[in-house]
Amino acid sequence: MRTAVLGAVFLAVGLVAFLTGVLTGPELVVLVERVAPVLGFVVALTIVAELAAEAGLFAWLARTCSRFAGGRVVVLWLLVVVLAVLCTVFLSLDTTAVLLTPVVVLVARHAGLPVMPFALTTVWLANCASMLLPVSNLTNLLALGQLGSPAPLAFAALVAPAAAVGIVVPVAAIGVRYRRQLAGRFAPPEPDEADDPVLFRVAALVTALLVPALVSGVEVWIPAAVAAAVLVVAFAVRRPAVLRPGMVPWSTLLFAGGLFVVVEAAHSLGLADLLGSVVGGGDSLPDLLRLAGGGAAAANLANNLPAYLALEPVAGSPLRLVALLIGVNIGCLVTPWASLATLLWHSRLTAMGVEVSWPRVILGGLAVAAVAVPLAMLALVVVP
Repeated sequence: MRTAVLGAVFLAVGLVAFLTGVLTGPELVVLVERVAPVLGFVVALTIVAELAAEAGLFAWLARTCSRFAGGRVVVLWLLVVVLAVLCTVFLSLDTTAVLLTPVVVLVARHAGLPVMPFALTTVWLANCASMLLPVSNLTNLLALGQLGSPAPLAFAALVAPAAAVGIVVPVAAIGVRYRRQLAGRFAPPEPDEADDPVLFRVAALVTALLVPALVSGVEVWIPAAVAAAVLVVAFAVRRPAVLRPGMVPWSTLLFAGGLFVVVEAAHSLGLADLLGSVVGGGDSLPDLLRLAGGGAAAANLANNLPAYLALEPVAGSPLRLVALLIGVNIGCLVTPWASLATLLWHSRLTAMGVEVSWPRVILGGLAVAAVAVPLAMLALVVVP
């Protein structure tokens, strides 16, 4: 609700900017042409994720991980790591935050294990593992055009060293911090059948086909829209009561759309010149660290979406754009509002009665970001 209110306020500010001439009609048309495919992808993928969860796909994956762990907590945790990374890379960080978080909490509770090591793994990897593919993060999709619209595998090759650091550092931090809790054993859950085997098979097949389609080089909103349409038809036949307007992330769309308009208006008023004096220029390692640090600071002060949009004009080169992505993606671990995924994660935990000690989470996130951002930047420059 707060997200929707903020989005409405941002859009109202954008309307004032348009009426006063700060934003022109042609500028708004260019903005819409750029962000409409991105927001369309978000809508389609959200519907796919919601319906796949309704079909029992994510719960089945979690139970499968529990059985494969063989009663060893550390193995179960490592399987959650793999699941969180794969979900984030191929289905976006928000999907991981929204759908994997409750599954992981239930798995931990059913096994009689502490929830926080698993919950924290989910949210940190939702953010930090979102570097590898364009679909992994909305900021990556926004950067595609500035990077020359590379194919997904070409994008992955460009950011792979930084993406690897973004995965390894938070995993290592959690492994060290919770080493005692992860050293025990648990009783694996009993196998469970899906409520509707037909919908489960359809969701599994659609998701399996969607993953390679998203890295095929086709504009990502197209396969996502096709997958969403197939699942909507399947549920309309089998379980129509599941389909509801609330499946569309209206608040997210309003919030993101408002942010885009406000940042565009701010650029018209000279925001880029101001930020350019703060983050500097150049492609040397100190210059890139300055930009990545500025991106991380802006993301934690506001949110990673406006942080990227505000700093994009002063990035310039592809290398500097990737440095900015490192800052706003891997660095957004400190404040609760630094990314939408973190807000969604906390909302799911609250709904399940899980209390979050924000001082500890903030300090832990600060420590991880302070290590991961410079190391990711160093890896990007050093690794050929």
